[in-house]
Amino acid sequence: MSTPYSCILFDLDGTIVDSAPGITSTLAYMFERLGLPIPTPSELLTYVGPPLLDSFRDYAGFDAAQSAVALEIYREKYLNVGAYDATQYPGVGLVLKAVHESPIPMSLATSKPETPATLILEHFNLARYFDIITGASDDEVRSAKKDVVAEALIRLAAMGADVSRPVLVGDREHDVHGAAANNVPTIFVEWGYGSVAEQAGAIATVSTPEELQRLLLG
Repeated sequence: MSTPYSCILFDLDGTIVDSAPGITSTLAYMFERLGLPIPTPSELLTYVGPPLLDSFRDYAGFDAAQSAVALEIYREKYLNVGAYDATQYPGVGLVLKAVHESPIPMSLATSKPETPATLILEHFNLARYFDIITGASDDEVRSAKKDVVAEALIRLAAMGADVSRPVLVGDREHDVHGAAANNVPTIFVEWGYGSVAEQAGAIATVSTPEELQRLLLG
């Protein structure tokens, strides 16, 4: 079987699942708990995808101490409730299954911490398709996409995978940039949260899971 890629990395939020409802509702709860005005729904949506601590800094203007308090409030609520308020994108599970049944090893590569990422994949019965689940560290010290991608490649190589021709599948500009920092090309999915402008730098864009499967498996 001739395939264009030797290993595949998958983003989670906006690529495999629409997790925005659970994330934005948990953020609204967090702002309320902190006694702060709750941002508009469109403003909350900008938090979905990038590392959460970056979003706290860039969008809420939190310093490190404020971010630590906010993260603790957010995490407790999200792990118990918000993580399950998500919807699997139709057809994506079939792509994951097809890759799993191919010789190509696959790792998750998400800026979401590994504990909730694993819970979500298990909730949708998708964890079984991945050789490795790589995400941010639970303390979010490793959360930058470039660091997550690097860690995924290290873990794949450690299991004996060929990492000479990797590709990342994602939906936001931080996916494209984080992958590029590791010399990994990105296939951009149009059904996620990213704008057209965020596609810049991707080697391809796809509008359906069927298109994605053809690109991944040749």
